[in-house]
Amino acid sequence: MKKLALPLIVIIVAASALWVWNQNGEDAPTTSAPARGAGAEQRAVAVTTAAVESRDMQERVRFTGSLVAASRVEIAPRVTGRLDRIYVDIGDTVRKGDLLARLDTDVFEQELQQSRAELAVARASLAEAEASLEAARRALNRTRELRSQRVASQSELEAAETEVQAQAARLELARSQIQQREAALAGAQIRFSYTELRANWHGDDTERLVAERFADEGSILQANNPILALVEPDPLRAVVFVTERDYARLQPGQDVTLAAEAYPGELFTGTVSRLAPEFRETSRQARVEISVPNSDLRLRPGMFVETSIRISRLDGATAVPLDALVERDGAPGVFLVVDGENGPTGRFVAVGVGVQADNWVEIRSPALEGQVVTLGHHLLSDGGRVRVVDPDELDTRGAR
Repeated sequence: MKKLALPLIVIIVAASALWVWNQNGEDAPTTSAPARGAGAEQRAVAVTTAAVESRDMQERVRFTGSLVAASRVEIAPRVTGRLDRIYVDIGDTVRKGDLLARLDTDVFEQELQQSRAELAVARASLAEAEASLEAARRALNRTRELRSQRVASQSELEAAETEVQAQAARLELARSQIQQREAALAGAQIRFSYTELRANWHGDDTERLVAERFADEGSILQANNPILALVEPDPLRAVVFVTERDYARLQPGQDVTLAAEAYPGELFTGTVSRLAPEFRETSRQARVEISVPNSDLRLRPGMFVETSIRISRLDGATAVPLDALVERDGAPGVFLVVDGENGPTGRFVAVGVGVQADNWVEIRSPALEGQVVTLGHHLLSDGGRVRVVDPDELDTRGAR
């Protein structure tokens, strides 16, 4: 055992010495290399680049909201009655003046007949009053003649005059009753006309869609309780709510692009039409309405939409891809590819940014031109060497 232990100790000591020598040999270049920035050869970082471009850009803000009908009218009876017939249902198209529903008319027909009969009685009473007045006037004239001949007394003359006045008053009463009965008949006719519910609304549109139905045939309806809701499908109105920061940048007439989940990948156009003059206290947001043309009726009230509102347009803006932006010491900037002594290098340039649109960002300052690093700058330092490669050549370490 002692003979085997001695050679084993010698082998271990020799291996340890060899390992220490290798470690010192590897570290030697590092300890003897000149400091960074003093001309040392640095390894080039593989990057991808893109050109600084002059682009026409649009600044947009985005909101989500819902589509609502530009106009909605609820059809309701003006009188209480039983719903006898309903001629339309949800989704039907109706034109202005179309008959939509009808109430049972029995009660209203009876009221109409009674009003006509009462008017006839009043007219008969008027005829009787006119005849009585004429008779009283003739009697008065005879009494006056007899009085002039001293045949009739003064009291008889006064009685004849009083009778004429009384018959004249009866005639006026009969005439008033005629007007009263005519008004009652007109009211009965109006109430009878209320048994027909027709499509009626304000506006120039001639057609609308039935959006809701609230009652069925046979239901007892109370006055002013709706049975149908009609909506105007073209144009629609998109309603979004915006914060104070965005509200100040919106105004009527701005162009809007809309996307609906029902039509993925398709865009619709609209225009900002109204801005509410106040903010809701609970949310600190204001209502904004967008007019959306819908001549093909593909969009429907209640759909969820994403809106993009153009608030400004820039022509010929200096722009770089959004991927080129990096942050160093809390300031945004880009790595500009420039020629160095040992080849291309990445020079960090702090920039002032502006509008962001379509994965591009406006560079407001300073003036830039050339190529900027878009991928690989996370491994790059100011003045570091770069090697421009195609994107598919760049691995996750930024170098090959």
